[in-house]
Amino acid sequence: MQYLGAECPVSAETGPRQREWRPQIYRKCTDTTWLFLFFLFWTGLMFLMGYSVVAGAAGRLLFGYDSFGNVCGKKNSPIEGAPLSGQDMTLKKHVFFMNSCNLDIKDMKLGSIVLCVSSCPEEQLNTLEEIQLFANINGSFLCVYSLSSFNYTQSLNAGSLCPKLPVPPSKSFPLFNRCIPQTPECYSLFASVLINDVDALHRILSGIMSGRDTILGLCVFALALSLVLMFTFRFLTTLLVHICIALVILGLLFVCGVLWWLYYDYTNDLSIELDTERENMECLLGFATISTVITVVLLILIFILRKRIELTIELFQVMNKALRSIPFLLFQPLWTVALLLFFWVLWVAVLLSLGTAGTAHVGEDGQVEYKPLSGIRYMWWYHLVGLIWTSEFILACQQMTVAGAVVTCYFNRNKSDPPDRPVLSSLSTLFCYHQGTVVKGSFLITVVRIPRTILLYIYNSLKEKHSAWSRCVFRCCFCCSCCLDKCLRHLNQNAYITTAINGTDFCTSAEDAFKLLSKNSSHLTSVNCFGDFIIFLGKVLVVCFTVFGGLMAFNYNRVLQVWVIPLLLVAFFAYLVAHCFLSVFETVLDALFLCFAVDLETNDGSSEKPYFMDQEFLSFLKRISKLKNVRAQRSKTVLQEEGTELQPIVR
Repeated sequence: MQYLGAECPVSAETGPRQREWRPQIYRKCTDTTWLFLFFLFWTGLMFLMGYSVVAGAAGRLLFGYDSFGNVCGKKNSPIEGAPLSGQDMTLKKHVFFMNSCNLDIKDMKLGSIVLCVSSCPEEQLNTLEEIQLFANINGSFLCVYSLSSFNYTQSLNAGSLCPKLPVPPSKSFPLFNRCIPQTPECYSLFASVLINDVDALHRILSGIMSGRDTILGLCVFALALSLVLMFTFRFLTTLLVHICIALVILGLLFVCGVLWWLYYDYTNDLSIELDTERENMECLLGFATISTVITVVLLILIFILRKRIELTIELFQVMNKALRSIPFLLFQPLWTVALLLFFWVLWVAVLLSLGTAGTAHVGEDGQVEYKPLSGIRYMWWYHLVGLIWTSEFILACQQMTVAGAVVTCYFNRNKSDPPDRPVLSSLSTLFCYHQGTVVKGSFLITVVRIPRTILLYIYNSLKEKHSAWSRCVFRCCFCCSCCLDKCLRHLNQNAYITTAINGTDFCTSAEDAFKLLSKNSSHLTSVNCFGDFIIFLGKVLVVCFTVFGGLMAFNYNRVLQVWVIPLLLVAFFAYLVAHCFLSVFETVLDALFLCFAVDLETNDGSSEKPYFMDQEFLSFLKRISKLKNVRAQRSKTVLQEEGTELQPIVR
């Protein structure tokens, strides 16, 4: 970059241009067609939500139910044709299997009668008299509801209406509130039949529900850590940067070590005959491999870029000066996180309802079976698209809001008198004019993520049939989709900033930003990239410590739980929360540099066309330009010296 001032590179065009950079002069509604499409999509999503709530019964999944259609722990409505349905099970919160040692499933139907009981028998019961005594003492009736406890020892039908003797000791476990037999032979048979025959969706949902308290605590921890890190970046110093980098390195190494240790522990565990244990072990191997690769790559990058720390500190100080004129910008992510949390809770509630959507069918023996509605379970793909698109839309709204506030303050001639309420002004501009642009940008990210999700689904479904060649192809496709996702995010952010400046639609803004940044890429890229890298390390720090806490918490409750999926959800939430808070700095950096490029394009530093940038920013850019020129001159000198040394040898 040349010396800034009269020598700043400005456009030499004298003829008319198709579009001029006109910061905040003209506004119009952009990409309204995409806003209408998003409205139609959400209309379908609302219909799906309403239908799943009406047709589904999340309570059956959360609390468990008996063979007669009663949900345990709730007051039930009667089902036509089922005389033992419609009972008040408020005090009977546990699910008991009358034949837990000899379970079998035929034609998707459980062979044993299931009852709701107030407590599980913790000691073995060998006779009907002991079952009767247990009912009288604990109020927990282990025979079919139609048989009174007084008749346990007198009825001729007691053999078919009461549990098969002996009744093994059992313990309540938060997987559908089931009474799990504790004797080794019964436990292995019970788990191998019941747990392994439950489909993947129910195993995942049960893992989420059984670990819900841990998940909530880890999410709060990630939120608190993100807040601390955001305010740390606000007052960044050289010491804090070194501490942050050291914590990232330690966190990465520690998480990798713990993952590999847990995988080794699982390979020597005798309970891996369960599908849940095998899935946990396989996912741990995947996590350990991926985390090791990420750790190696990040350590190499940190080593290569270690000499640019001082320049990064200056960059953050310039950025923090810009943030001083918009102090409420740091609190904007709180609204984003609140909206995301509300939407995710709603999404999970609908997912639970989708997983249990079914109609009751009464058999000849009065038992009730719930059969899934045809086609309803496949609608979770539509639900998944809604999760990705809406989440990306909310995050994009934050980017547009931050960009608009920075643009408003940058293109203000009187730096001592900043604009009033720039964040609220940016929000009003977004909702009045540019929601369609945000919808279009978030849809592009969704389009890239959906094929990646489908690839993962196919890979997991056919993982036993994969050859080495197919695994290589899958990994290449997955890496390409990740790279495309990263490029699109950068493109979207620049498009949002350009829309905030010029008020143009998404495609026009993306094209203008690309052309302008290509012209000034030598001035901006090297500085901006390392600043983004430091912010990315902050996100990695939040994810590392949250995942470590999750590993320690879930590992103590590994039995009968697919806890890898909840851990993955926690890691996803931690990254999104960290992204919500720390992406404010990314957006501010990108907005400042794009505004700088527009400033160079439209002004020349003269008294007639002075720059909008302040003197501190101008001085910082001059120092960058001087360092770049020194490095270029040094490289040129080295090349000339090498040419001089070689010249006498070649004749």
